Amino acid sequence: MITPAFELTQDPDFLTVKIRVPYARASEFDIYFEGEDFKFYAKPYFLRLTLPGRIVEDGREKASYNTDEGTFTIQLPKEVPGQYFEGLDMLTSLLAPKKSRSAKPLVEEIDTAASAELSEENEEEFDWEMEQIPYEESTPPLQHPYGFGNLRSGVFQRLQDELSDVIDIKDPDQTPAEERRRKRLAAEAAKFEPDHYLADFFEDEAIKHLLKYKPWWIDAHKKMTALQGESHQEHDSPAFVIFSEEEREQMRKFTNKSYLLDKRSRQHAYLGLIDILLAYCYEICVNEGDKNVESSWNIRKLSATLCWLESFSSIHDVLVSFGRRVLCYPLYRHFGLVTRAFNDTVMILQLGKAAVLKCLLDIHKIFMESDPAYILNDLFITDYCIWIQKVKSKKLAALCESLQKTTLSKSHMGLELEELEAAAVLVQEEEKALKAAGTVSKQQLLCSESETSDSEESSSTSSSETESSDSDEQESSTSEDGEINSFQGTLQEERTAPLIDCNGLRQGTDTSAVEVSDGKSKVSLQSTAPPGKLVEELEMQIHSAMRLSEQPEGLATAGCISQEREESPVPKPDRFSEDAAGKGNFLEVSPKPNPLLFLCSTNEDED
Repeated sequence: MITPAFELTQDPDFLTVKIRVPYARASEFDIYFEGEDFKFYAKPYFLRLTLPGRIVEDGREKASYNTDEGTFTIQLPKEVPGQYFEGLDMLTSLLAPKKSRSAKPLVEEIDTAASAELSEENEEEFDWEMEQIPYEESTPPLQHPYGFGNLRSGVFQRLQDELSDVIDIKDPDQTPAEERRRKRLAAEAAKFEPDHYLADFFEDEAIKHLLKYKPWWIDAHKKMTALQGESHQEHDSPAFVIFSEEEREQMRKFTNKSYLLDKRSRQHAYLGLIDILLAYCYEICVNEGDKNVESSWNIRKLSATLCWLESFSSIHDVLVSFGRRVLCYPLYRHFGLVTRAFNDTVMILQLGKAAVLKCLLDIHKIFMESDPAYILNDLFITDYCIWIQKVKSKKLAALCESLQKTTLSKSHMGLELEELEAAAVLVQEEEKALKAAGTVSKQQLLCSESETSDSEESSSTSSSETESSDSDEQESSTSEDGEINSFQGTLQEERTAPLIDCNGLRQGTDTSAVEVSDGKSKVSLQSTAPPGKLVEELEMQIHSAMRLSEQPEGLATAGCISQEREESPVPKPDRFSEDAAGKGNFLEVSPKPNPLLFLCSTNEDED
């Protein structure tokens, strides 16, 4: 027989069952309902449900068949009109037969303490077997259990190859709970990176963007709050939580079973549920509802229940563990994400077990698509999906209320977050002060440079004015320089001309030299005068050379004389007597010597 896909809805007077039976023979089907039992048969489909409320056959029942969709729609009257049937979305629970609602589990684990107590109640004649319980509890497979309700052990002994890819603890079957917690805290402390945390703390643009994302449960919670504000009637979460067909198929595939949990195991189950939901809410927030290859890693890494097989004893311990792991492992390590996941978990629990189941089904799907993480489905998630459908809503509401009252701050993390932030703020303020001082110094430097450039511009302006005045002076002296240059050109011609010695004889040109007494430049002066005046100048030069030859000091005296004569103006050639030039006799030597001294050898020196 095939269990068909089905869906249950309700109104104040009727319970509606919609059954999809494609390719069934619609002409041959049977329906049976009485009290809490409902049965449907249409070959090859068979459906048996145990309803959360009573129905009655009073002639108001209706049934219809849609040939296009292949669905039966059956309306069943409620025995008590207006009664609200709770848990109609808990399909796995509805599929259970009536007898399975007893406390006895469908599948029992032999050699456990719980089963021993149960056998004691049922068969009192075997009370002597209780003496074996202490010995059985000390057996290695049951020393350090784990999994949902701490009902599993010895699993990882058979899966050593995949152990490191799923959990962080090594050899969990031989590691007690206290040692697991101690190793987990040490691993978190070693993994914490202050630089990464401070980077996300100061550069939080991406974090702010992620915190703006609104998952589906926010809208559902707003609708529930608005509806509760309008009427004081109690409403269950199915009015706001809708399961997809894929999720319904997941629930139909689960094997229905009951769990025999003692008070301590139930506490561990509830606290583990909070831990798993916190990790799931973080994953949905940082990926904005999208799934990727890291989704499985994020959920199992942030949940100590899944990663370290942790068994918590209080809600505060769960929150501290989750907060520490968020600040140590994922990409975004910000305390705001811890607070956001906390608030989202509260909303999910307030929506009821339907919202919790929807989240667990999504986690189950994520782990099924990840190769090593499927083991966690077998250890935790599948059992949680079946167990949560049977949990009373009052228990879940009490758990939500306790979670809301629990506070969490950065000081609880044990990672010195507040001290790190304070130190980082001080460093940031010092850097700002240094930058401000550097800016002031740069401005002062720019001001001084602008002042210097202004002074340079003014000096360049004055220098340009000075150059213009100098250019004017140079233009005025150009005429005088022209006369001097012309006179120098005449003297240059005179250098190449033959000289006359003291006896009036012609000398070689190789003995001629021109020397300027100031030592700065040597200038050969040439006269632009006519040939008559040139003879007069030669006479004057010969006379000067004769006077120098009479002095023993020679050059020293000549240097002194030349220095004195530099101060005196050069005699003009028109001061010579006109008679001498006209008669053709030797010209009289000018009383003022010429500044240019010609050194020549006399006949007396040659003798």
